[in-house]
Amino acid sequence: MDSGKVIEIIQAIAKKIEAEKDYLTELDNVIGDGDHGINMARGFQMVETKLPTLIGKDIGTILKTVGMTLVSTVGGSSGPLYGTAFMKAGMAMAGKTEMDLGDFLNCLDIAIEGVKMRGKATQNEKTMLDAMIPALDAMKSSYENDVPSAMVLEIGVGAAWEGVEYTKTIIATKGRASYVGERSIGHQDPGATSFSYILETISKCL
Repeated sequence: MDSGKVIEIIQAIAKKIEAEKDYLTELDNVIGDGDHGINMARGFQMVETKLPTLIGKDIGTILKTVGMTLVSTVGGSSGPLYGTAFMKAGMAMAGKTEMDLGDFLNCLDIAIEGVKMRGKATQNEKTMLDAMIPALDAMKSSYENDVPSAMVLEIGVGAAWEGVEYTKTIIATKGRASYVGERSIGHQDPGATSFSYILETISKCL
């Protein structure tokens, strides 16, 4: 895909987050600050206002701008985490105007490492990583086995949502959700959910 397609996908992500804003906030009401959906929607609204200025720019610049905008406008932990993910992906795509599936998987890999470092978190701690890591692993495995690109993304989306389901079964040990301890069991992680919506949107757009 070219940089124009990347802008189109980011616009679609912004619309999806806005559509799911109330649900994401509802999830966060139970185990967090109750502002995940509101914050994410505000951040992506701001991203949308920047998109016209990014037409004709390389993919690295587009992703980096998205990341910087999210860091500066999204409150709580999700701003720095999603912002870092997009900025790291932007660094990986610096100067490039085309992105294939291999590039996308590399970007996600680097984004995950950024989230781990920024959030001082790893898998199995009831965070967005519990959707991100299984999705990447499933997509990598499919990609290496020459599964068609569209199917690779669908497999990743399925693995991400399985990860969301898994977060219901574990205790939160990171962020505000860790304060509720065992009461967090039975509730899905809002960050894992918003990531799954983002990946689902990318898959549908492609």
